[in-house]
Amino acid sequence: MEVVSITVDGQTVSVPKTSTVLEAIQAVGVKVPTLCYHPELRPEGACRVCMVEVEGARTLVASCVYPVNEGMVVRTNTPAVREARKMVVELLLANHPQDCLSCKRNLNCELQSIAVDLGIREVRFDGEKKNYPLDNHNPALVRDQNKCILCGRCIRACSERQEVHVYSFANRGFDTVVTPAFNLGLDEVACTYCGQCATVCPTAAIVEKDDTAKVWDALSDPTKHVVVQTAPAVRVALGEALGMGPGSIVTGKMVTALRRLGFDRVFDTDFTADLTIMEEGNEFIERLTHGGKLPIITSCSPGWVNFVELMYPDLLDHLCTAKSPQQMFGALVKTYYAEKAGIDPKDIISVSIMPCTAKKAEAVRPEMKSSGYQDVDFVLTTRELGHMIKQSGIDFHSIPSEDFDAPLGITTGAGVIFGATGGVMEAALRTVSEVITGKPLDCIDFHHVRGLTGIKEAVVPVGDLQVKVAAAHTLANARLLLDKIRNGEADYHFIEVMTCPGGCIGGGGQPIPVCADTRQKRLNAIYECDQSMPLRKSHENPAIKELYDTWLGQPLGEKSHHLLHTHYHAQKRG
Repeated sequence: MEVVSITVDGQTVSVPKTSTVLEAIQAVGVKVPTLCYHPELRPEGACRVCMVEVEGARTLVASCVYPVNEGMVVRTNTPAVREARKMVVELLLANHPQDCLSCKRNLNCELQSIAVDLGIREVRFDGEKKNYPLDNHNPALVRDQNKCILCGRCIRACSERQEVHVYSFANRGFDTVVTPAFNLGLDEVACTYCGQCATVCPTAAIVEKDDTAKVWDALSDPTKHVVVQTAPAVRVALGEALGMGPGSIVTGKMVTALRRLGFDRVFDTDFTADLTIMEEGNEFIERLTHGGKLPIITSCSPGWVNFVELMYPDLLDHLCTAKSPQQMFGALVKTYYAEKAGIDPKDIISVSIMPCTAKKAEAVRPEMKSSGYQDVDFVLTTRELGHMIKQSGIDFHSIPSEDFDAPLGITTGAGVIFGATGGVMEAALRTVSEVITGKPLDCIDFHHVRGLTGIKEAVVPVGDLQVKVAAAHTLANARLLLDKIRNGEADYHFIEVMTCPGGCIGGGGQPIPVCADTRQKRLNAIYECDQSMPLRKSHENPAIKELYDTWLGQPLGEKSHHLLHTHYHAQKRG
């Protein structure tokens, strides 16, 4: 690799010849403010906040896109640089709503943080304010173009990371906006509601739809029995929303906090992740041994399901018919749990805590009423739960750890790894292998499907069968696999797809900011949770065994087919 030497603020550094000035600056430990720049997206050079002096250049340069060359001399902290940055940020603030104290991203806003760091105490310009209506007619996301600073991150995340291409720039000058085609709402275009646009937005121009007020109302209603389920990836990310480091495992504290918020029962989505493996694994075995449609593809990630319905409806019969763990849980709460607890299901409010914004849209799908009621009433993101805990005054750091309630809180390590890309595949292989062979596995850790590689492939011996599997995360990688299936080039038996980078640990509802290092720490924590569990295979969960023995009957049986399975259909939007 060819390198060049440059000088940054008097320090000499050697960097790859392909580096930008910003990367060289970061290599010497200097922080340069950025807004349009995101380390995981194509650099744009639009906002100019990252300007620096380069000796010999006619003007200040945008460091995020300016290439290095041998002998370059860079200065990041001259009076001209500081004044230019302040002016750029003041001009942005002049047109920005002055509602920081009531803004959802208050104290977690990059524009606000940069203004503080630059020492801006007044805005010298009186700009014209925008007056666009909110785009909030979908169940998952809210777009406020008045808070958009035209950084273009959402455009790049949607096009590069997900290849969905919902957003683009429209109009010119002061009237420039980031918008779906024809200025339609997200409910009118092919949006999967994955929320990756919200995770990269530096302000509150895109946020999740806030359902906390509805949950507070339910918790205050003495006539309602309010239960909550928590997804696997929440326990390794919630701590970040409350001042702890990435990858902090806060399972027990989370349970305690939820009880103190007023939930009558605190359950674990990992229980129905185990149940999903029983249904999905047996569906795979059925297809594999009786000539069913292969490859079978997981269906527990709702953004991914939306993507197939919108973009590849001809491949819908490859999807597993099992509902997601969230929706299986909702169906059981208002049937199985209601019977055991002696509670009228009309008096039960079912809440889920998810790392995902698309789960909000999944919960209101018309198919998700197999209990006779809406199976899941309200979905909160990890971020929303963090806000509720802060609102309540709970000292999250000092509260003790408590256990989930039985029976829907009894889980295995296989359930918890659903939170990581490749986890559903690995959990399924642990069970499918033993069901087919009747013998315990020598090793239940399937490392070939772990990690942050975009598409992971493996051939797994299952008895006399050589099962070819793949696991993909992000919709851009999913598209590659779907195109291979459509073109008859895929010889996989089983595919797992997760919508977001890293799987649920990188979901659109997780604490912001998130980067590759944060995802890796969350991923490591998920596998640490798995390793610490006394049971690590879904079919060994005693509460799952009891559920089948006393109520469901058997996997793929009539009762489970009615409550735990669904169908998917082509969506037409935009």
